[in-house]
Amino acid sequence: MLDKLGINQPRWKELSSLEDIHIFVDNVGFPVLIRPSYVLSGAAMNVVSNINELDDFLTLAANVSKKHPVVVSEFIEQAKEIEYDAVANNGDIVAYAISEHIEFAGVHSGDATLVFPPQKVYFETIRQVKKVAKQIAEELNITGPFNMQFLARDNFVKVIECNLRASRSFPFVSKVLNQNFIEMATKVMLGIHVEKPSKTLFDIDHIGVKASQFSFSRLTKADPVLGVDMASTGEVGCIGNGYYETILKAMLSVGYNIPRKGVLLSTGDIRSKVELLGACRRMQERGLVLYATQGTATFLQSHGIDTIVVHWPDDNRKPNTMDLFQDRRIDFVVNIPKNLSEGELNNDYTIRRTSIDLNIPIITNSRLASAFINAFCEVDINSTAADSIGIKSLDEYFIEE
Repeated sequence: MLDKLGINQPRWKELSSLEDIHIFVDNVGFPVLIRPSYVLSGAAMNVVSNINELDDFLTLAANVSKKHPVVVSEFIEQAKEIEYDAVANNGDIVAYAISEHIEFAGVHSGDATLVFPPQKVYFETIRQVKKVAKQIAEELNITGPFNMQFLARDNFVKVIECNLRASRSFPFVSKVLNQNFIEMATKVMLGIHVEKPSKTLFDIDHIGVKASQFSFSRLTKADPVLGVDMASTGEVGCIGNGYYETILKAMLSVGYNIPRKGVLLSTGDIRSKVELLGACRRMQERGLVLYATQGTATFLQSHGIDTIVVHWPDDNRKPNTMDLFQDRRIDFVVNIPKNLSEGELNNDYTIRRTSIDLNIPIITNSRLASAFINAFCEVDINSTAADSIGIKSLDEYFIEE
């Protein structure tokens, strides 16, 4: 259908032999997304970055045959993910809401941190999203609720999926807009006339952020790294007057604390290091002690940020990352996973798991870490100033507007 309508999507194929899979992967390149079957919540899906991972995963996860076909999709890196929630009546869109994920695409939508209205999306990208959603709603002749997810990079939009049902973000956008999408969806399905909301409804002064709640501490040996499998066990929706205020509210609500002592940093590949550079500078200005593994420390020091080098858990040299945990010198950890040698991967896992076991807040996504750090550096929760964190009832936001 998308091909017929001229709508872009990531390249994919449903394949039933290892030879065909290798041919497809040679054509699109790594990384690719492997999905053994059509599954809920991303179960059994995996992103693979090289030929060894591909062969290992296919061997473990599925018998590749005509009985058990595997869907292989191009995985587009550094792409923003956008959600489109809407109600349609006979293919005509009655109401819609467009949100953005803070994390790049690759984190399951149920685990991602959602911002509505979108704050960092090009106008042209939003225009394309609206156009494509309108085409698909008309082609499928949708009556009722539906949710779409898009990839966006460099102002090019690709469709991930369209779900003909309500999504977990429906109640969230309904609260932020003060407009009940499910009530509208129910009425159109019952044939009751629904007036389209006025355009001014989307011109709101406040911001909503949905953050996910995880229970890794209750799952022995679980690795708190987010991916295409859904791992969250709950979520919190918060409203605020500004971007950083609302992010801070949401992160505090799901159990994060603002660090007061020290921060342990292991920031992954060069892209993640650059992403976190400004945030690390702000933490230093705030007076936090920054500890970092060798690669991260070298990068930060080369950009004028004071950093104490600490060694990996399996290294006998001092100071060691494990010493920081044992002595309670840190109260926040940023550990960005990377695809490197087994030894370094084991060290990263040890840091992440120790942080979870000792109930020290940890973030494993560079974009979310940057947003949270900038939020607690920007907003003084102990201040009575107008730009501090505001606690209001839901009604107050709509009375003001």
